[in-house]
Amino acid sequence: MTLIKTDGSHFPTSPTLFNDLFTREMWNLGLENNSRTGTTIPAVNIKETDDHFEVDMAAPGMEKDDFRIELDGTQLTIFSEKEHEEEHREGDKYSRKEFSYQSFVRTFELPKEVVDDDRIEARYAAGVLKLLIPKKEAATHKPKRMINIK
Repeated sequence: MTLIKTDGSHFPTSPTLFNDLFTREMWNLGLENNSRTGTTIPAVNIKETDDHFEVDMAAPGMEKDDFRIELDGTQLTIFSEKEHEEEHREGDKYSRKEFSYQSFVRTFELPKEVVDDDRIEARYAAGVLKLLIPKKEAATHKPKRMINIK
């Protein structure tokens, strides 16, 4: 059996660059959906609140020591490298094997002058890497207030 990944268009073999042109987010620096090793790069959800950003990266099967997170100016980069552990049993016959997060790099551009980089927190649990990126106090949304007319 052959599986073809498609986005629902009539041209499943067309380059994804054209499709990504309209769907790629500003946070992503335009990496393809595959790493250098041919494995899938984990999906990311990014949510902005009044006082912080939340980044959730789905990376099941990893351990917290498999990640390295760096902040260089406004570029946040998440690295992961895991030795590939392949177990073959007598009689196993795969027609397709895609479970693999051996190594990947994801880089995101953070909004300039908004992020309080001294307070960034990260944790990994239940297959999800979570980052909490606080905004500087000057960049947070302040509640509406009344201004007196004199």
